[in-house]
Amino acid sequence: MEQVQGLNHVALRCSDLGRLEAFYGDVLGLPVLRRWPSEGGGDRSVWLSTGQGFLALERATRPVEEEPFEDAPAGWQVVALTIGRADRGAWEGRLLAAGVRLARRTPFSLFFRDPEGNRVALTHWPEEA
Repeated sequence: MEQVQGLNHVALRCSDLGRLEAFYGDVLGLPVLRRWPSEGGGDRSVWLSTGQGFLALERATRPVEEEPFEDAPAGWQVVALTIGRADRGAWEGRLLAAGVRLARRTPFSLFFRDPEGNRVALTHWPEEA
C-alpha cells in the first residue's frame, strides 16, 4: 500500500512578505532556499528551509484575521518547528529579546504568533522539558 513519505512544505500567505521573511529568517534562523519573482518586480514568494522541508511565504492581497489564540475557527491550528530540548531556554530568550510574546507554554512546546498573527510553535516533542 502507498504511504505518504513526509511533510514537504507549508505555505503561508502574508500581507507583508519582507516583514515575515525577516521574522522567520532573522528571529527563527530559517535560511532562504529559493526566491520566486513577481511579474511586477520584487518577490511573490520566498522559500525558507526547515531542514526537512520548507516554509513557503507567499504574498497575499489581504491581511490575516486575528482571533484569540485558544479560540480559533476550524482549519490549520499551528505550524510547529522542531528544536532541541536542550535549546528550549535559549530559544525562549531569543524570542523574548526579539519582542515576541509567548501565548502558551507546555512541557514540550513554546507557542506564539508571527508578526501577522499566524500561530507558530517551537517544539521538542516527544522529549519532555
